[in-house]
Amino acid sequence: MPAIAAPSALRHKATKTLLLTGCLFISVSAAKSAHATPLQDKTGTWTVQGENDAVSTLKGTSDQYYTSGLRINWTSGTDTLPAPIAKINKAILGEGVQRISMGIQQLIFTPSDTQVRSPWAPGQPHNSLLRTRPYSGVLLGTINLINDTDLSRSVFGIQAGVMGPASLARQVQNGFHNMIGDTTNKGWSHQLQNQIIFQVQAGRVWRLPIVKVYGIEMDTLPSVAAAAGDFQIYGKIGDMIRIGQGLNSDFGVPTITASGTDGTDAYKATRPFAWYVFGGVTGQAVAYDASLQGNTMRSNSLHVDKRWDVGEIHAGLAVMFYGLRVSYSQVWQTQQFKGARSGLFNYGSVMISAKF
Repeated sequence: MPAIAAPSALRHKATKTLLLTGCLFISVSAAKSAHATPLQDKTGTWTVQGENDAVSTLKGTSDQYYTSGLRINWTSGTDTLPAPIAKINKAILGEGVQRISMGIQQLIFTPSDTQVRSPWAPGQPHNSLLRTRPYSGVLLGTINLINDTDLSRSVFGIQAGVMGPASLARQVQNGFHNMIGDTTNKGWSHQLQNQIIFQVQAGRVWRLPIVKVYGIEMDTLPSVAAAAGDFQIYGKIGDMIRIGQGLNSDFGVPTITASGTDGTDAYKATRPFAWYVFGGVTGQAVAYDASLQGNTMRSNSLHVDKRWDVGEIHAGLAVMFYGLRVSYSQVWQTQQFKGARSGLFNYGSVMISAKF
């Protein structure tokens, strides 16, 4: 069986993206646009978000690749941080209105053929588990410092958790399948092994108004983000166009894997009913992804050859009313590894946030 690259090779591959990470973080922490103070909002925000390849506006095969994501998150009200944390926020992210965000998320990945029991079993077609994304689950806790100006939101934080059986991905996925009477996935006994995960992430999103006509607004949300650790190492840039009313209520809606900008949960509706439709693109340069390349310190770990360049298209709708924000996002993603099924992979994301 082929082996994953040695740790020294992984470090060499990571160097280029670490440089990119540094450049992006400089952009995040040093850019000084928009020093005006946003509206104060002393109420915290609770968010529940679910993503699934079956929760999609498009017909497709469920349970393959990034098949499920769950997230629960709390974001504080403005300027309520203890003095020592507030000083750290200011030192890293500069002047602005401060928040802190804490949450937990679970990500589940499977191959495209979920009925193969073992990659080494006689008679299995093409040893399919050896040729596609391995089974893996990730359970992460996240703490982010958030800093807002009128026209930007900056995020800096850490993620820590585990990849492997301790993530409970097998129990969650097959338990849900049993509950709804669906077929369970057969190959979880060959998932990636337990590995402690720790990484640092940072991001910034800008909110730049374009035009307002007859009460309908348009703006753009360019963004940068980066992460470095033993789960993923990447840098990304993106842009989003929004059309609606009350666009200054938030900085857009995130997906669970947005990482460096998942502090965008925070919002404050500036009208009784705010809404917008959105569409955008993201480009990502990936130096390392343990869910694709296998356990870092195990030479015999199942793995696939990742692609370094991954693109995404996002589109959806968000509404805010009576203190709630509800959104749906559709994501189309280019291939993340060599040998992935041709065409764009897609999944849907549903998010509900409430202020209390």
